[in-house]
Amino acid sequence: MFVGQQFLQNVLGFSTLDTGIAILPAAVFMVLAAPLSAKLVKTRTLLIGYLFCLLGFVTMLLMWKEGSPYWKVSLGYALIGIGVGFAGTPASHSLTGSVPVDRAGMASGTADLQRDLGGAIMQSILGALLTAGYAAAFGRAIANASSADKRLITDSVVHQLLKSFAGAADTAQNYPRYAGQITAAARSAFLSGDQSAYSAGIVAILFGAVFIILPVPKEG
Repeated sequence: MFVGQQFLQNVLGFSTLDTGIAILPAAVFMVLAAPLSAKLVKTRTLLIGYLFCLLGFVTMLLMWKEGSPYWKVSLGYALIGIGVGFAGTPASHSLTGSVPVDRAGMASGTADLQRDLGGAIMQSILGALLTAGYAAAFGRAIANASSADKRLITDSVVHQLLKSFAGAADTAQNYPRYAGQITAAARSAFLSGDQSAYSAGIVAILFGAVFIILPVPKEG
């Protein structure tokens, strides 16, 4: 959501309201999938959820490009919603079902803590990869600029361009003659950065799936 909302606004040009509405397929399909997850909790439901999340990230990696139609955006969010809907119940059940009834509240609190902490850590990682990929791609674009253009790019301008897409947008407003070039380069750089973020998400999902597939050691 953190990376995708920036993609919708910065690359596809969605308004803030449209961006909020655009992620509704994730919520809708999560609600639809959750009841099915509750009925199938004794099967490999968690792995099924991981599979749909994986497909969602692959969709974002391969199909979310500049000028992508909304159906490609909604497909990625829908797959993520289905994945979270399927995975949520067994993930909670794996904790609450493994403790005595009088400790169920403690287990539920632990599950909430894991979700919040894991979400914060992954958002930080994906955000850092997005920023690093963006800066590296924009840096290459500056390095490949003509000698005449390079003479116009001061160190302060370079800092603004490499800092973030918002910094590049502000710079484009200050240099209207080059606004189109700056915005195009910023969008291209953002797409390079978000590819790294989505790839890291795929790796994280596969890493988690390995632990689901591996047999749980027996006590004693």
